[in-house]
Amino acid sequence: MSVTLSELSLRNAKRQAKDYLVYFVTVVMAAALLYSFNALTFSQEVKILSEGMKMLSFMIALATVVVVCVFGWLVAYATRFMLLRRGRELGTYLLIGLENRQVARLFFLENLAVGGCALALGTVLGGLLYQAFRAMALALFKLPYTFSFGFSLPALGLTLVCFGLIYLFALRRSRKYIRKAKIHDLIYADRQNEGVVIQTGKKRRWIFGVSILLGVAGTFLIMVRNLTIATAGAGCLILFLFGFFLSFASGVPAWFDRRPARKYRGVTLLVFRTLTAKLATMGVLMATISMVLTATLISEGTGLVFRGLFEGRAAENACFDLYLGVGDGRDPSVYLDYIHENIPVEQSLEYQVYLSGGHTVRDYIESRTVYYYFNFVQEPVLRWSDYAALRAIAGYRTVELKEGQYLFHCMTYLEEVLKNYREPLTLGDVTLQPGGVYTEHLSQSGGTVNGRGYILVVPDEAVEGLPVHHWAYAAKTVQPVTRAQFYDLWDINERTSSGISSNDITTRAQEEADVASQTALCVFPLYYLALSLTMTAATILTIQQLSESERYKRQFTLLQKLGMNRREMARALRTQFTIYYALPAVPPVLIGVPFILHLAGLPEPGVMVGASSPGVIVLSALSVFFMVYAVYIVLAYTSLKRNVLPA
Repeated sequence: MSVTLSELSLRNAKRQAKDYLVYFVTVVMAAALLYSFNALTFSQEVKILSEGMKMLSFMIALATVVVVCVFGWLVAYATRFMLLRRGRELGTYLLIGLENRQVARLFFLENLAVGGCALALGTVLGGLLYQAFRAMALALFKLPYTFSFGFSLPALGLTLVCFGLIYLFALRRSRKYIRKAKIHDLIYADRQNEGVVIQTGKKRRWIFGVSILLGVAGTFLIMVRNLTIATAGAGCLILFLFGFFLSFASGVPAWFDRRPARKYRGVTLLVFRTLTAKLATMGVLMATISMVLTATLISEGTGLVFRGLFEGRAAENACFDLYLGVGDGRDPSVYLDYIHENIPVEQSLEYQVYLSGGHTVRDYIESRTVYYYFNFVQEPVLRWSDYAALRAIAGYRTVELKEGQYLFHCMTYLEEVLKNYREPLTLGDVTLQPGGVYTEHLSQSGGTVNGRGYILVVPDEAVEGLPVHHWAYAAKTVQPVTRAQFYDLWDINERTSSGISSNDITTRAQEEADVASQTALCVFPLYYLALSLTMTAATILTIQQLSESERYKRQFTLLQKLGMNRREMARALRTQFTIYYALPAVPPVLIGVPFILHLAGLPEPGVMVGASSPGVIVLSALSVFFMVYAVYIVLAYTSLKRNVLPA
């Protein structure tokens, strides 16, 4: 019975998809991600949103280009890897009379069949994934969402082009190799390794130590606020990763040589002997994967920092439906005329922010925490009646000011500092004792707002004779202030101000829209990239590990004959597996965590608090990072344990 090349290609494609199921599933997910984000780019709703965010479609397209390159590397690596692993089979085809061009065509067709199936399944899954991303995008902008399953032809066409480029590039190299390969080259192709780059053990141990020093130095340098120094730090980290993994096979045995008792404890010798033998010939690959995982963790952390920064700033400025702060003694009547004519108001307040004439509280704060007084050289002061009205407009609970006292209203990061403040406040002939401290959002981040981070609330009579810092207006509107109305107010500000204006104009609706826009522009693409990088790195690690199934099976069969029970073998496999996946993930954690903590500490005080505090951001980034990574680990371990351990 004769078999055509097409039939043989289809049979091999089915076997390849089964043998490398993790790779096939990842390619399906890659197709789903590409289609879903391409569909977002062509979505009419996103196009409407893009009118206010001209960069949105560009940022999604830019992220897609990067992701295509990442998945292109994955497919190219996996195709090359499978070619070498199947070298004996392909060499046998040459032995039985097939020509090189026929074998090349066979390999090309079977990989094209796998890619085509993955693309078809991924497109269907991508349609559902697109609905999830679409719902998230509309929720950001507080727009209604209705489920409507359908396919975007432009998105499908672009996904086809992306996949075509990925596979044609990968298969072109393989086809060229097979056309020129000799029978001997193919039959012994599976014995090809990366090669030991550093030959002598002494040199390896020296590089192992130097690489650790470079890693420490690079981690500190990338946090310096200087582009040249930070770039040098990134270079140190790259050298650290390659030096560490290329010398690992020598550095670890040298460590055990000085501690022989630990070497022979339990299954340690078996685990590390197997690992170092494997890692000695894949140091460059492990270093590259570790770099990819570092980029993944930093992308996730940066996305969370941006999200926290956007939300933290907006929360402080969005406490009122409309707020105006007009300084430099300018006449606010032109703003009020526009508001009365165009913006229906339910409740409003015109008031003034005063200066105390001193800065004792500011000095106290600066001696205990980081504080930027910005436009307030003296203590900002607010009348009690105005403060009570502002709380009512913002929807906060009522509070009490006892006779002979003053209150603090501050941002949350100053609460503990001001609770311990015990100094009296003297304004003219009135002396007041400190009372309570309140921390609700009250527009305290700007130049003409309710104090920079804090304000003193005093009885009405105590402000008599105090200098005025600026005039202010806060309102609760009947309907949200529109984007057009917001920009009209800013046009008034530009027409009435000469030079640089210190006036503040904020609306709740505009702040929320800005958070949505900035999140869509920065956070979505970063997480799109991070997910793609994690999938790629974990898939390559898993392919490498599962390809050793036959060798591990022979090894454990021999160990069983030598007397090792199944429980000990399972423990050895589990330990080896854990170390294998942990090795490329540990450097990213050691590099990424300090970097994310540093990045989260850069915004002005009072912004990164609560769920956006540096510690919470690091824990969230690590959780997302290891959650995706763990899926691949569990799948690979379950498959390997089932296939290699004797019954």
